Amino acid sequence: MDAQLAHQLGKLVDQISTIVVGKRPQIEDCIACLLAGGHLLIEDVPGVGKTTLAHTLAASLGLDFRRVQFTADLMPSDLIGVSVFERAKDQFVFHPGPVFAQVLLADEINRAGPKTQSALLEAMEEQQVSVENQTLKLPKPFFVIGTQNPSDQLGTYPLPESQLDRFLLRITLGYPDRAAERELLSGGDRRHAALSLPAVMTPEELLRAQDVVQRVRASEALLDYLQALIAATRSGAWFVEGLSPRAGIAVLRVAKARALMGGRDYVAPDDIQAILPQAVAHRLTPVAGAGRGAVAQVRAMVEATPIP
Repeated sequence: MDAQLAHQLGKLVDQISTIVVGKRPQIEDCIACLLAGGHLLIEDVPGVGKTTLAHTLAASLGLDFRRVQFTADLMPSDLIGVSVFERAKDQFVFHPGPVFAQVLLADEINRAGPKTQSALLEAMEEQQVSVENQTLKLPKPFFVIGTQNPSDQLGTYPLPESQLDRFLLRITLGYPDRAAERELLSGGDRRHAALSLPAVMTPEELLRAQDVVQRVRASEALLDYLQALIAATRSGAWFVEGLSPRAGIAVLRVAKARALMGGRDYVAPDDIQAILPQAVAHRLTPVAGAGRGAVAQVRAMVEATPIP
């Protein structure tokens, strides 16, 4: 395993933690999601640091960052771009939209209509957009951080299950603890401070790290354990419907990223257990009478599933 790469990733977590204080586990999840080549959904109330986290991550990796505030009247062309006729050139010229950034913050994604949601999620899945019979590649790396208000707030269009499935992880930042909040109250503008941070890694080094993730080993015993967990979700005892094969592959990818961040070239059961609630809870619905949410249900299922 590349010890220097693991050290760089540790420095990345440390640097982001100086701006987004008291949220190290969520920062590690965010970086693991990026390393695994996925996209992140943050579901939380406004004002807990979602935008600051996205700003800080992009600055710390030297990546181009754009933010789009999703609203009910946002159109797909506002996101992807539009062709405008230019007299000087006597032709239509395409003006790319914010989706062509390397890190895109899709803020309050569930306030936009289904068409605009679908346009973004198609770009996430295909890593490209189609404009007037042309297929345009999106930049690499391409990382979407979608934020979502709780579904009981007014003016929201909940993402359907098929679109939620396009997000590799869903996390919640939550309110800071007392010590972290005092640090926030005593400090200056965190988002402004994020813009002056040095890049810990270059985009090229990040792409290399994403390649290294794919080479992290998963033993036969580890795959047996993962399959036992997937089978448990399909048993009908815990959830209405179980995980798809694509979801299982997603869990393995992000577990490999966590192993790399831990300086290992192999996946351990702890990696699966640590990431499973964030990777699958948004894909599952607890059975009637469970008396707890999807995250708590996943954790209970993990505790009840022995390691082979």
